[in-house]
Amino acid sequence: MSFFYLLNYFTAVLLVSCGLYIIFASDNLVKKLVGLSIFQTAAYLVFVSPGKVFGGTAPILDSMFSIYSSPLPHVLILTAIVVGVATLALGLAIVIRIKESFGTVIESKLLDERKD
Repeated sequence: MSFFYLLNYFTAVLLVSCGLYIIFASDNLVKKLVGLSIFQTAAYLVFVSPGKVFGGTAPILDSMFSIYSSPLPHVLILTAIVVGVATLALGLAIVIRIKESFGTVIESKLLDERKD
């Protein structure tokens, strides 16, 4: 296997690491949602990467081609992207309601208010 074949997986590991770091290190709820979005992007990359077959073509039957790439991972990830965007929009809407109700989106301040 060449380095370029594994580049997608190295990138996915980097994105997972960055996303998890942002989720755990940040106190801001909006930043946590951005970290979750980065983490989801890494998952998309991992699932799409094996779908590409080098030398393969679109799965249209023709006597000239014998190797085909599977479109299934791409279709599944397209659906996952739509669900991810809807989830992110819902999360942002909830953060807006939290900001309106409590005046902050900082998690530690929200927990302190709950204890009072």
